[in-house]
Formats: sequence, structure tokens, C-alpha cells
Amino acid sequence: MSKSLNIGIVIFDDVEELDFVGPWEVFTSAASLLAQHDRDAAPWTVRTLAQHERPVRCRKGLRVLPDATLDTVSALDLVLVPGGQGTRREMKNEVLLEWLRRVTPGCRFVTSVCSGALVLHQAGDARGKRITTHWRVIEELRALGDATVLEGVRFVRDGKLVTSAGVSAGIDLALWLVGQLVTPDFARTVQRSIEYFPAPPYTAEI
Repeated sequence: MSKSLNIGIVIFDDVEELDFVGPWEVFTSAASLLAQHDRDAAPWTVRTLAQHERPVRCRKGLRVLPDATLDTVSALDLVLVPGGQGTRREMKNEVLLEWLRRVTPGCRFVTSVCSGALVLHQAGDARGKRITTHWRVIEELRALGDATVLEGVRFVRDGKLVTSAGVSAGIDLALWLVGQLVTPDFARTVQRSIEYFPAPPYTAEI
């Protein structure tokens, strides 16, 4: 029988939509498939978390009502910090940073997408680690120091810290995490379920 899993996805004003919606789709699809295939499977809880109860206005204008506020969550198995322009504000937000410092020591995985790595660096989780981020944010992250910032990769694992490049790379990150939490074969089942087989148009002249 699988173990229960408590996943928290942090959201904030000016968060990049696909940075968190992509992983949310992967994790909730995994939870649904587990429940369908194994009646004895322990449930996965996937929640969006914000500092305030009000709707969060994302970078492109999508408005999202968070499932819970940070002050109501004290323990998680996996936390994900997405990116977006709002990270420049949130990396100075002591309420969020202190919450991360309390929660991440008990997590099995601490993760970020895109410029969410800036927030994890400020909270201390990414310091001294191998990390990555969106290609536009590479030099900004390097300038913070005390981390080895890799480029040209989709995601990087260093212990329980897993960081990914930008936007759609969060889907790759989440599928890999599902493979670690369950099995690689199950992650492939989730991938097929969401029909994620990237074949971008316009990658070559025709």
C-alpha cells in the first residue's frame, strides 16, 4: 500500500501560471490514477498555499483562490515554489522565508520551478547546492553566490532539493518526482494520461 503524501504548492501575486499549474496537473493526475488503480492506496493531498486568503493574481492575469494559507500548514512531504516576476518581491518576504525555514527541514523533497530558486536561495535551502532556473535568471541567481548554478538542463537534483528551468520544465520536474515517489513506470502512466509528449512546432525550417 502506498504512503499518504502532502504536497504544497506556494502561490503569490505575479506567479507564472504554468510554473505551478503544470506540476499541479501532474501531481493531481497521479493522485487520481493511484486511487483508481489501487483502492488501498493512501491519498495524496495537493494544495495551493498563499500568505493570504484572497485570490492570487498571476503574472498573465489568471486569478486563483488558494486552498490554504501558510499559517495553517506546518508540515509537508513536498513543497514547490514556482517562479514569475513576483519572486523578486517574495525573496524579500520574511513571512514566506520564515515559513519555508520551518517547513522544509521535514520535507522529503524541496522544489522550485524557474525563478522560484531565488526564493529558496534566500530561505537558505539552495545555498551550497547545485541548482538551476530559467535561462534569463541564470546570472541573477549566480550573483547571489554560494550555489553552483547549472544552465542548459531541465532540472537538477542535489539531495532532497530539486530545481528546474522555466515554465514547462516544471512538468518534467513533477513527472520525475512522481517516479521517485511511486515508480518510473507509474510516472510514465501519468505522462501518457496527460498526453505530455513534447513535439514543438517550428523547431526546424520546412
